[in-house]
Amino acid sequence: MAGFRILLAGGGTGGHLYPALNLARALRRLDPAVRLSFIGATRGIEARILPEAGYEYRLLPMQPLHRSRPWRNWRLLTSTPAVLRGLSGAFADWQPQLVVGTGGYVSGPALLRGIRRGTCTALQEQNAQPGLVTRLLASRVDQVHLGYPEAEQRLSVGSRTRVFAYGNPVAAGPVGERYPWPEGKILLVTGGSQGALGLNERLLRDLSAAAEWPAGLTLVWATGPAHQGRVSAAVAGLPFADRIRVEPFIPDLGAQLDRVALAISRAGAMFLAELQAAGVPAVLVPFPGAGAHQVANAGAVEAAGAAVARVESELRPGELWDTACAILADETRRQRMAAAARARGAPEAADRIAFELLELVGAGTGGERLSPLRRGKPSGRTT
Repeated sequence: MAGFRILLAGGGTGGHLYPALNLARALRRLDPAVRLSFIGATRGIEARILPEAGYEYRLLPMQPLHRSRPWRNWRLLTSTPAVLRGLSGAFADWQPQLVVGTGGYVSGPALLRGIRRGTCTALQEQNAQPGLVTRLLASRVDQVHLGYPEAEQRLSVGSRTRVFAYGNPVAAGPVGERYPWPEGKILLVTGGSQGALGLNERLLRDLSAAAEWPAGLTLVWATGPAHQGRVSAAVAGLPFADRIRVEPFIPDLGAQLDRVALAISRAGAMFLAELQAAGVPAVLVPFPGAGAHQVANAGAVEAAGAAVARVESELRPGELWDTACAILADETRRQRMAAAARARGAPEAADRIAFELLELVGAGTGGERLSPLRRGKPSGRTT
């Protein structure tokens, strides 16, 4: 018997694409017969990732919305006919019974097409400060899935819209090749897969002036490929160079954080979800170019007691390193922060969201709903 046909629309950045991929894996775990397809943008990260992911996909020439430089939005007009043709072809070929948007350039048009066709629709919002697509369409979709419960107060949802706050869908299962973590206590520093220049520069400034090093501590520094050479050269001249391990990036980092005592990082929604799922406390420095999203994410995690947040432009010399060392020196405080992280963690979020999506499409198409005998309904918070 053929499974449900589900279209996932999201991308542009990994923060929108990987939630969709994690949901796709969870949907297939719950219903191996489900037929999954993806809509993405030719200029997004999905153009590199989807060809190797094993799903049907179509890439459209979507252009970003320039809110601060509106004169550049003429590209939106010129690309619209090709985008509409691509969407029409995808819907005609796949006949999706459910459209799930995870954010990015293409999720809005795909969801609108689904809404106008009377297809079941759902949104997955990763951030505490909801994105534009979520704010515009939350009142018109069937389900909204929130990574942060705090986001609901910033939304206006429809009378028939069900809102769930199960958390962000992190990856489940073993990683391909485990990173060889050093022995002892580990401080992880990362700015994401591409690194973070501002974060790297401020930590280098702090380390160059550091007079002491915590006993038994190794700093594992994922600098980003573009910054590894400069950071490695600078670290080589430090008195504690033998206690610092510089890497361009660590594959599958979010799925293998169990050995990390503390992280210094940006405040991207998905990496924060991975930290919390692993119970790792953090010192967060939101990316200034991410608008209000990362600031809101960091504020929510700090308010829960799982992190300390700092504003990059306001960091005093030595403050970033001193803050991390103070947490590592106070094990009671660190454990309290770790417990707060675990309390917000949602390692089963992908399965919980997938369950609700399958229930939605089953009810909306008159098909068989997901039997409790096949999968017990996951517990979790709804709002």
